[in-house]
Amino acid sequence: MGISAFALLNINGNFLNCCNRCFVSLASSHSHRNYCTKNAYSNFNSLDDALISFNHMVQSRPLPPIRKFDKLFGSIAKMKHYSAAISLIRRLDLLGISRDLVRSDNYTFNIAINCFCNLKRVDFGFSLLGKIMKLGYEPNILTFTTLMRGLCIDGKLALAVRFFDEIVKKGFQPNLITYGTLINGLCKIGETRTAILFLKDMEQVGSCRPGIVVYSTIIDSLCKDKKVDEAFKIFSNMIEKGVTPNVVTYTSLIHGLCNLGLWKEVKRLLSEMAGRNVSPNAQTFNVLVDILCKQGMLKEAEEVLELMTQRGVEPDVFTYSALMNGYCLHGKVDVGRRVLDLMASEGCQPDVISYNILINGYSKSKRIEEALSCFRDIYQKGLIPDKFTYTTLMGGLCDVGRPLDAIVFVDAMKARGLVIDLVTYSTLLHGLCKSQHIDEALVLFKMIECSGLHTDIMLYHTLIDGLCKAGKVDFANELFLSLPAKGLQPDIFFYNTIIHGFCKEGRLKEATELFKKIEENGCVPNNYTYNVMLQKLLENNETAKAIELLQVMVDGGFSAIACKKNLLVNLLSDDRLDRSLKEVLQKCLGEVLVMWLAILNDPPKESLYVFIFIFLKDTVGAVRRYIFERLRSDWNFIFVEIIIEIKTHLEAGALDISGGALI
Repeated sequence: MGISAFALLNINGNFLNCCNRCFVSLASSHSHRNYCTKNAYSNFNSLDDALISFNHMVQSRPLPPIRKFDKLFGSIAKMKHYSAAISLIRRLDLLGISRDLVRSDNYTFNIAINCFCNLKRVDFGFSLLGKIMKLGYEPNILTFTTLMRGLCIDGKLALAVRFFDEIVKKGFQPNLITYGTLINGLCKIGETRTAILFLKDMEQVGSCRPGIVVYSTIIDSLCKDKKVDEAFKIFSNMIEKGVTPNVVTYTSLIHGLCNLGLWKEVKRLLSEMAGRNVSPNAQTFNVLVDILCKQGMLKEAEEVLELMTQRGVEPDVFTYSALMNGYCLHGKVDVGRRVLDLMASEGCQPDVISYNILINGYSKSKRIEEALSCFRDIYQKGLIPDKFTYTTLMGGLCDVGRPLDAIVFVDAMKARGLVIDLVTYSTLLHGLCKSQHIDEALVLFKMIECSGLHTDIMLYHTLIDGLCKAGKVDFANELFLSLPAKGLQPDIFFYNTIIHGFCKEGRLKEATELFKKIEENGCVPNNYTYNVMLQKLLENNETAKAIELLQVMVDGGFSAIACKKNLLVNLLSDDRLDRSLKEVLQKCLGEVLVMWLAILNDPPKESLYVFIFIFLKDTVGAVRRYIFERLRSDWNFIFVEIIIEIKTHLEAGALDISGGALI
């Protein structure tokens, strides 16, 4: 009786060949045979022990009963050597040892199906199900539950629900594990509503009442969705049905309350736990420390840590890392470093996540050398950097203007088999463009295109902006014009970038032509677009066009506040400017004056001088005399003082403009 489904396992051919070589070697070793005689049916501590025992068993005469083989296969599966377990079952069949392969409870097949499912090959598992039924054996609920779990592992929850309905229609009675498997899978993908329906179904079926694991799974999912009120309803219903909450249940509820900042309710729940004689565990304390730190309540987090040690609960690497993260998030990286050192001194070895937290903290604080030192510590401690380690460090190097050093880590990531995503490439491209390393940026952009990643619109904008700032406007414009052919629609920010680039090089004609095409191509100019064009027109003394554009701006509700104020002052003196437009300009200048008054931090002297004259246009002579009468060495102080005084007079209506004097 051959098991054809096992022949499908071509993906594990190399492993099977390795096993075969191992069997040949072991068969010639008398010492190994002696070892196997003693340990053939005992529990195994390693795969090597299991392989030695299997080799002895298949050579024994008479053959051991199939339940002994099943015990061995089950032990290998528990060690998560799923490919090895399948290969040994297949080898058992190839050796012709198949007379008892299918027991009445299908145990061997169930082990194989479980291994396929854990390898995310549930399709092979269903092939075995077909084989069982073809041979005339009846699958049991364990077989169906295992397959359903495989569908959940693959994320095929819709199929899992349909499969569940089918087995019920066939007359099979789901057990607690069947329901629990499906409910857990549904909760993991956020289908808590559907999971609750299955919970109610369980409650109605007297033979399969939900236990604490099922209730806790749904409560945890609701809390993660921030539906804490609903979670407490399930919690109350659970207690009414006689199911006692455990520390896992309470921890989920505490987590949900912490996320909502309901600290009074958290204290109440902790008191309730004490009343039910349920002690918080490390996970409970970790939740409290983590949320407190993220919300900036560092003192309270330290108090929880102290309480944790008083209760005899040892802080673990997550506890210390959460505390470190809290300090780093709030700019206290040095304190975070001391927590790392404390962790090590307490015998709790930091992991790569702990170092990532410090690297991120140092990078955000622009202390890149210390971040690099932490990176070296990772290797010295025998740890392996992960994707977050590299991307954080590269981002930090780019932030301090060292993108060329950051690019070196791209090869390091590839050597470790880490996938470089678009976010990482975007960070590097932005860093190169910002530091004016345009040639390197172009090389990197070509690398991104060749990587097979989908280059989004923002990546192009980063490069186009960098090219414009580097004076390569024609190249940038060429890339800009190629976007529609790539299926990308540029927005107004692209137009603004190219227009500003043309204006910066004094190419008003090209800027004007592109400006006219904005609305033709389905975009709408914004305030920045108008101000860039208005400023360039004024700089080129094209006053007529500037007035025309200003009228369009006013009609569209835009402000000329971003334009250089001395240019606007000159425009105010132009007789061709309509009175209503003059009032708009005066309002713009007044708005800027008020804005600078709010800042009061080293305002430019000449601009303030102009603003005072424009703001009080009918009393310019009086204001000029007033200013010069009060001039001292500290110009900034004098100007600010005068502006505040004039503003006060205006607001109080105490400024007499009819006689050209201040009262």
